[in-house]
Amino acid sequence: MVHSAESLLPTLWHNLSTSVLVLDEKFIIHYANNSCSELFGLGIKRLIGQPLSATFSHHHINIERINQYVLLDGVDCQQHRVDVVFIDNRAATLNLHARRIQHQNITYILMECRRIDDEVRFDQASNQLHQYHAARTLIRGLAHEIKNPLGGIRGAAQLLQYEGCQSERDQCAELIIEQADRLTELVDRLLGPNQLLHKTPCNIHQTLESVIKLSMLDNEHNIKVVKDYDPSIPDIPIDQAKIQQVVLNIVRNAQQALLTGGKITLTTRIKHRLRRGERLMKKALLIQITDNGPGIADELKETLFFPMITNKDGGSGLGLSIAQTLIEQHEGMIDCDSWQGHTEFNIYLPF
Repeated sequence: MVHSAESLLPTLWHNLSTSVLVLDEKFIIHYANNSCSELFGLGIKRLIGQPLSATFSHHHINIERINQYVLLDGVDCQQHRVDVVFIDNRAATLNLHARRIQHQNITYILMECRRIDDEVRFDQASNQLHQYHAARTLIRGLAHEIKNPLGGIRGAAQLLQYEGCQSERDQCAELIIEQADRLTELVDRLLGPNQLLHKTPCNIHQTLESVIKLSMLDNEHNIKVVKDYDPSIPDIPIDQAKIQQVVLNIVRNAQQALLTGGKITLTTRIKHRLRRGERLMKKALLIQITDNGPGIADELKETLFFPMITNKDGGSGLGLSIAQTLIEQHEGMIDCDSWQGHTEFNIYLPF
């Protein structure tokens, strides 16, 4: 039975829907399955022995990156949404995955190619729809936030126009200044934090302990906080106040979503060779905030970090937008994964 299964491998390999190439260190093609023939528009015999670049009339494959990560560092390399034009002038968008393999003391590159043109078009249409809804929500939120101060300013100005008493005129002027300041504050919050970071080596667990103490000052549902720290993590250069602001905002959001019996877990870990899209962190600190609440509504997930997006009564919808800006200033990343009974925010900060 084992021999029968092994004899099937060449047939299975050739019938994969993913195009598979084996390249040598000079990017010469040594193997191609049947899907490659369909993708490249060339027979397998014509592909074998050709340089990879010769199969395209134009391409945006980052060969240098594959050479550095795969051949020199031995790390898998992914390239998403790579535009190429084949030698028969067909255009395509590909996802690529490259891995180093050894066979009989010879180094090869195993490259998988998958055409994603239809997926890209679907994603573009979906993203446009999400952006439209997010923009409409942003406009409605802004209109609501701006309309109230403007109404106060207009009313005060009308009173000021006809009021003869100096004390009443002073009160109207103060109201106008107050509402104008309120509008200025709204604009500043929309623009996000613009102060320079003040990085110093910090013990991240001291920062998290401060967050826990602050969050416990307002804990009406007696939410439990669990700590899962890695004590071996060294000090990391961060703006401690900014990172505390980010984590505290997420923890308070979780507290507001949880009921009695809810639990929030703060986890710290070291991650190596972390990749998110085109960004690679050789070493990063992970701060994970997890809760066992109801999860984030599906309609909010795609626009979670957009400004003015919220489902909380009285919420500004700016907290997570500001949090993302602060993490980006640290050259880090933040993401969220959520389903019923589980929500986790992952913050990655580079060492």
